[in-house]
Formats: sequence, structure tokens, C-alpha cells
Amino acid sequence: MAHCSARRAGVTARCRRPGVFWGLVLVRYRYRLCPSPRQRQSLARVFGCARVVYNDCLRLREECRAAGEKVSDTDVQRRVITLAKLTPEREWLAVAPSVALVQACNDARRAYRNYFDSLSGKRKSRRFGHPRFRSKRGRQSIRLTRNGFSLHGSRLYVAKVGQLKVRWSRPLPSPPSSVTVIRESDGRYYASFVVERQPVPLPPSEREVGIDVGLTRLAVTSDGEIIANPRFLRAKQRRLAKAQRALSRKQRGSANRAKAVRRVAVLHRQVRETRRDHAHKTALWLIRDSQAVYAEDLAVSGLARTRLAKSIHDASWSQLLCLLAEKAQYYGRGFYRVGRFVPTSQTCSACGASGSPKPLSVRVWTCAACGTVHDRDVNAARNILAAGRAERLNACGGDVRPPPAVAVPAEAGTHRGAA
Repeated sequence: MAHCSARRAGVTARCRRPGVFWGLVLVRYRYRLCPSPRQRQSLARVFGCARVVYNDCLRLREECRAAGEKVSDTDVQRRVITLAKLTPEREWLAVAPSVALVQACNDARRAYRNYFDSLSGKRKSRRFGHPRFRSKRGRQSIRLTRNGFSLHGSRLYVAKVGQLKVRWSRPLPSPPSSVTVIRESDGRYYASFVVERQPVPLPPSEREVGIDVGLTRLAVTSDGEIIANPRFLRAKQRRLAKAQRALSRKQRGSANRAKAVRRVAVLHRQVRETRRDHAHKTALWLIRDSQAVYAEDLAVSGLARTRLAKSIHDASWSQLLCLLAEKAQYYGRGFYRVGRFVPTSQTCSACGASGSPKPLSVRVWTCAACGTVHDRDVNAARNILAAGRAERLNACGGDVRPPPAVAVPAEAGTHRGAA
């Protein structure tokens, strides 16, 4: 595999030559399940057993840590599964497939290890919180490896549950290595398969584009194309408020409250799925028409702590950028992120001169050096494209344009740890 990679202060880039085979990638394919009433009861029992094993693992590890006792992963699994089945309090764990219980134990081990690796600095990603106990309310799931499930024709066989009917919206590209059976809060069941998929490189394109994401307009490209922000949550806000008011009047533990909870969950699912569908279509359109896409590396978690948090979450910038990276890898395109402190909104894309800081209310401004009138978002997208191209060519051994003669002050931004 021939590629060159680089990490700079401004851009995180990975240069890949078009037409080169990059190997298989692991992806998830999700399908709707239609279990019978008896199978729903069996799945509820398995969900409960996996949840209890997960909580027991966390409790045991916390007790051993408080007592200063070192316990291995094998010993934890032996105590909470093998020995627990021999006690009257946990003998009902035998109704669940052992694969689901072992995977629940592995989930607890991974959550506990990620927490301490994050505290010690060994894990460099966003800081993990302390593992929390799983609740019997809300979303439930179990994960099964190959010895816990199989595909029998058009049905999915789950150990100690039976053959589940699957709505196959598309064929699987390869035999699945694992499956996660999920029950959402609105009562729907899904099967999420982990499969290997072969990348499908698209024909090379001469177009490269920079995008600037925002709230008034979801994204603006360096070519001047505008992608409107649909505001899916705002569109359902009145119906959600009505459903939540009705929920607040229901008595806890009653059947009517369970129905009201399901109605609220259905509205949230509609918002979530329409937003995801729009993000998929937008990312696919950008990747298909461009050889390379450049975007700003925003600290969304920091911006989401401001007064604009609801609008930022509704725009779902992180989801769009993650889908761009995923589809670029699948279709053999390039996706690059420009540093968040590059002053893209203050620099003139025509002459490179830097202006004074501009509040968000200023959408159109005129460059004092060359007199060019700029749309704020289009100008930022063009600067993102120029900065991304320069850093990519530098990482791949190409020529880099000289820096502008005028000193460019840093643009105000939000750190992840701010606010």
C-alpha cells in the first residue's frame, strides 16, 4: 500500500494516490427485526441477563479496587458467570446464551480500562467518564460472535431465542463476524452485522472543494454552493413538546405512561433517522463530485457547551464530517481537516490580507486591501480549500505557496476543555 501521511499544526492529512487498492474495511449493516411475541419475551430475558452480568462486573471491579485486591479479567468472568450460575440468586443466568454473557463481561472490562487509560493519559482521545450501571429502561442490546448466531436462509438464528425474521433491505457484502441485537426505546428491534466490505474507487475527478459548516446554512462550498440547514429537531419541536407534556401527566408505572414514553421515543427516532439520511446524502454528493474535500477541524464538544448547544446538536456537524471521512475511504477520495485556529473568516481569499475580527452578525464584508466583496461563508470555504491544499502538497512532497507577508492573528475558537 503506497501512501504518505503527515500531521501538522494546521491540518491532519493523509495523502492517498487514486487507483490504489486499500484493502477491506469493517462496516456495520443494520436491518429491522420482526420477532414474534414469544421471541420478544426470550430477548427480554437475554437482555436482562446481559445487563446483570455487566453491572456485576463493574461492581466486582469497584469492590476489588476499593479493597486493594488485584483481579484478572479471567477471574472476573469466572466469578460473575461460571460461579454465579451455581448460586440460587443467579441460577437464571442459564437461560441466556453464554456468548452474550461473555461479551457483556468484555464490554465492562473495556469500559473500565478506557476510563483509567483516559485518566492516566495513555488514551489520547476525549476523556472517558466513570462506567455507569446499565438500566432496564431505554435501549437494550446484546452482542454475539459467530458461535452465538447463524443465518438460515432469510432468517437470523440467535442461540436460545430462535429464528428471527429479518427485513433484508440490501444483501450482506460478506459473512458477518458478529451481530448486535438491539431493542430501541420505541419498541423496534434491529440487527447490526459487522461485515467486511471491498472499497469501490470512483473515477478520478479534477474538482477539489472546501466546505465551511454553520448554523444558518449547514454547509457552504468554495464554489459558492449552499446546503441549507433543515433543522429537523426544530421542525418536530411542537409535537415533541405536546407529547412530553402528555407524558408528564401520566402516573408512573402505568400502562398509559409506557405508551406515552413510546410516543416520545418515536418522535425522537424520526428526527434521528431523517437527520442521518440527510447527512448520508450530503456526504455522498460531496464525495462523488470531488477528488478531495477539505473541512475545518471544529471542537464541536466545546461549542456544544455554549448557548447555541441545541442548534449545534441539531445541525450534527460531527456526524456529517465522520460520514465524509468514511465515504472518502470507501470511494477512494481524500478528506482532510484544517486546523480550527486558521483565521479562515478574517483572511481575504483573493489577496491574503488579514482583516479585523468580525462578529457572527457580519455576513458580508469588503476587503480593505483589494476591495473585494466577500460572503463570509464562501470566503471561509475558499480559505479552507487553500490551506488544505497547501498542507497536503507539503505532506506529499509538492510545492507550497509562500506565507502571506501580512501577519495573520489567530482566530477566536473554543478548546475542548473550555466552558
